[in-house]
Amino acid sequence: MSSTSDSQDVASPSGAVGPEVRALQFVQATVGSQPAAISVARGMSHFGEHALGWIAISGIGAAVDKRRRRQWLGVGVGAVGAHAASIIIKRIVRRPRPNDPSVAINVSTPSKLSFPSSHATSTTAAAVLLGRLTGLPLPAVLVPPMLLSRLVLGVHYPTDVLAGAALGAASAEIVTRGERRSAGKSRAGRKGADA
Repeated sequence: MSSTSDSQDVASPSGAVGPEVRALQFVQATVGSQPAAISVARGMSHFGEHALGWIAISGIGAAVDKRRRRQWLGVGVGAVGAHAASIIIKRIVRRPRPNDPSVAINVSTPSKLSFPSSHATSTTAAAVLLGRLTGLPLPAVLVPPMLLSRLVLGVHYPTDVLAGAALGAASAEIVTRGERRSAGKSRAGRKGADA
């Protein structure tokens, strides 16, 4: 998005507020007004910063579950790859973070760029890959709270988190396909050695 399209998200000269700012105002007035919501959202923000929480889970899983080490490492690769992709896109798009005076900014951020949300991107990638690994519905459990937390904190527009989730899902699919190809080559190599 260009900076001209961002003018629709902030107050216009007539004082009108765009739909994305209205959505942020609604989230902050409802969910964000709950006493623990900002603290929980900040904790999620720190966990997801630079995909570090997902890297830690990936490393612990790989150390503990040696039989599925490759898949656990794939979770980390997916989260980091998704995070890297989001940073590249942010630097191309250069959409500024919300700055309307009616939106409270409740956490510091490493950059002033907003689109897409790197937290949404890495969390979605990790949740999809962890869900596939464990058989649990982790995307449904983990992704919506992370997306909502970015709005509660006032650091992303709704389209930032939705785009991040889509990018994270695509990143997870790339890792999944890579793992399948690698597993197929390993099986083919073992069959050839047995012949």
